[in-house]
Amino acid sequence: MLFNSLEFLLFLPVVFVLYWFVFNKTVRIQNVLLLAASYFFYGWWDWRFLGLLMLSTLIDYVFGFWVATGTEKRRRLFLWLSVFNNLLVLGIFKYYNFFVLEGQHFLGAMGLRVHPYLLQVALPIGISFYTFHGMSYVIDIYRGKFTPVKNFIDYALFVCFFPLLVAGPIERATHLVPQIVQPRRFSYGQAVQGLRLILWGLVKKVVLADSLAPVVDDIFKHYTTYPGGTLVLGAIYFSLQIYGDFSGYSDMALGTAKLFGFELLSNFRFPYFSRDVAEFWRRWHISLSSWFRDYLYIPLGGSREGVARAVRNTFIIFLVSGFWHGASWNFIAWGAVHAVGFLPLLLLKNNRKHTGDVTAAGRVLPSARELIAMMTTFAFVTFAWIFFRAKTLCLATDYIKHLFHGLLQAPPHRQPLLLYVLPFLVADWYQRHSERLVAVPGPRPVRYALYIVCTYLIVYHFKDNSSFIYFQF
Repeated sequence: MLFNSLEFLLFLPVVFVLYWFVFNKTVRIQNVLLLAASYFFYGWWDWRFLGLLMLSTLIDYVFGFWVATGTEKRRRLFLWLSVFNNLLVLGIFKYYNFFVLEGQHFLGAMGLRVHPYLLQVALPIGISFYTFHGMSYVIDIYRGKFTPVKNFIDYALFVCFFPLLVAGPIERATHLVPQIVQPRRFSYGQAVQGLRLILWGLVKKVVLADSLAPVVDDIFKHYTTYPGGTLVLGAIYFSLQIYGDFSGYSDMALGTAKLFGFELLSNFRFPYFSRDVAEFWRRWHISLSSWFRDYLYIPLGGSREGVARAVRNTFIIFLVSGFWHGASWNFIAWGAVHAVGFLPLLLLKNNRKHTGDVTAAGRVLPSARELIAMMTTFAFVTFAWIFFRAKTLCLATDYIKHLFHGLLQAPPHRQPLLLYVLPFLVADWYQRHSERLVAVPGPRPVRYALYIVCTYLIVYHFKDNSSFIYFQF
C-alpha cells in the first residue's frame, strides 16, 4: 500500500479511529491492532511475502534471547548466525542474480559457457529495511545496550510498524521499543504536527517529485538527442525529484507515526543546504548513514587507527552503502564517487566541521561563502546522482560524456523549475531549523488558506499508484 494512494486515504483514518476509540483499553491491545494493520498494509502489496517477513521477525526474536545468555563464545556464535541469516535473506532475493550473472560473464571471458538459474521473483518490498532492523536489534543485545523483548507482539511491531516498514527510517530498538511498551496518550499538538508533516510530504511527493519525474525520465531516456545544457538540467531535476520523493515519504512516515503517539528517528535535515559532502551525509538518509557508522565503520576501527585505516574504512562504508541501494555496478560507482568527495575532508580533518549548526543560523540569507559552499556541494552531489539514476554504469558514463556537448545551449525544459522548484526551495529554506515542526506563518486564516492551496495542488497533480523511488531498495 502506498502513502499516496486512495487505499491509504481510507486505511489510515479507519486504523486511527480503532486505535484511539475502540482498542484503547490497554497498550497491549493497541499494539495487536497496529501489528495487524501493519501486516495488512504490507500484504496489500503482495501477501505472499508476508511469510518471509514473519519468519525473519521470528528468527531474530529468538536469536535475541540466545545472544543475551550463555558463554561469550555461545553469544558470539548466535550473533553471527543472526547476521548471516539476515544477509542470506538479502543475498538470495536482492543480490543472487547479480552475483550469478557477474560469475557467468567472468567464466565467459575465460571461454567457459554456463547457463545459471536465475530467480524470477520480485524483490520483496522493504527487505533492506526490516533486515537491518533485525540485525541492529541482535547486535545491540550482544553489546549490552538492550535486553531482549519478551513479548513477541512488541518486537514484531518494532520490525513491522507500517509507517516505516517499506522505506524507513531504519529504527533502533533502544529508541522505538520503549515507546511501544509504554502507554500512549493522544496529544492534539502532536497530531496536528503529524497532519502537517503528512500534508507537506504529499506536496513534496505528488507536486514536486511526480511533476519532475516525466521530465527526468525523458531526458535520461533520450539523452543522446539533447544538448549538454538539457542533460545538466536533467541531473538537477533528478536531484530534486529523489529528494522530494524520499524526504516526502519520510515526512509522511514521521507524521503518520505521530498520529499514533510515536516519534520516529529523523531521516532528513535539509541536505541540499549542506556546505560539504560530510555534512550532506549527516543530513541525507540519516538513519542509514548512522546505521553504517555504528555497525560497520566504528567496528572496523573508524578513524582511530591511523589515516590509512580511516581511508580504507571510508571507502568500505560508501561502497557498501552504494551496494545496499542496488545490485548493480552503477550504485557501487555512486558510493565510490562520494567516498572520493569525502576523502579530502577526512585527510584535512574537516569532516566534522559542520556537525550541529544550521546554514545561515539566525539570518535570512546565507553569506557569500556559505552560498558558494552549498552550490559546490549540490553540484557534486548532483553529478553523483547520475550514476544512481542511470540504469547501468555504461549508461551513466555515456550520459556524462554527452553532457559536455552543447553545454551552453539553452535547455527546453523550464516549466517545472519555475512552477515547483523555486517555491519549494524557498519553503524548505524557511523551515530549515527544524524538519519536524512544519512552520506555517501568519494567523489562522492564512494557515488554513495554505492548507487549502496545498490540498488543491495535491489533488490536481495526483497520480494513483505512483510508487516511491526507495521502495525498490
